Amino acid sequence: MARHRATGSQTASGAIRRREFLSRSGTVAIGGILSPFLVLDASGDLHAAYAASQGYLLVDTKKCQGCLSCMLACSLVHDGEANLSTARIQVLQDSFAKWPEDVSIEQCRQCATPACVEACPTGALTADPQRGHVRCIDPAKCIGCTLCLLKCPFVVKRLTVVQDERKLTGIRAAKCDLCADAPYHWSDVGGGPGGEQACVAICPVEAIQYTATMPKQSLQGYNVNLRDANWGKLGYPTD
Repeated sequence: MARHRATGSQTASGAIRRREFLSRSGTVAIGGILSPFLVLDASGDLHAAYAASQGYLLVDTKKCQGCLSCMLACSLVHDGEANLSTARIQVLQDSFAKWPEDVSIEQCRQCATPACVEACPTGALTADPQRGHVRCIDPAKCIGCTLCLLKCPFVVKRLTVVQDERKLTGIRAAKCDLCADAPYHWSDVGGGPGGEQACVAICPVEAIQYTATMPKQSLQGYNVNLRDANWGKLGYPTD
């Protein structure tokens, strides 16, 4: 019976698959690591390291009135108190800019390749399979090192820190989890995919919307048009 020649723990057939991938993608493998977001399974096949989140937040900054209700609701369901400083969603206002550039909504994008998850040294940040692969933080594992904030590629950062006296640093990281782990949630259904999100529920003008479909990846974020004909009657543009 013919045998494949093995190199280390890799079979010749497995090595071919690896070389084919490298030659087609132009990726250079160093020390056997192809990419922080691609892994090899037991058969030698490549697959994404992180499953896609089953939920995302869409926003319409031209519809947002800057009332900050979403931020207050976010802190209430997560921390049990109204505190803009701990809100996982951020509304930024520029008093010197003209509409609609005067207001922006910055929410976690539930990235396909989450740099924050990859940077976490303790495994506190994961694409949680129990919560629809939403990118979540386990408070018990977080040590407050803030590496996730440093590695987040966006400005403003999509993560924040909250006080936690149980940590040596006195802080821990926090981010939007689509209310999947919101201990003060008002609904028996809860949040996360299939549940309710506090910012979506509270927004008085419906400038925030939940979707289960991954939005188009762009520098502009998940900013879409959520306006209808009624907004045109108020003098707002609907395109």
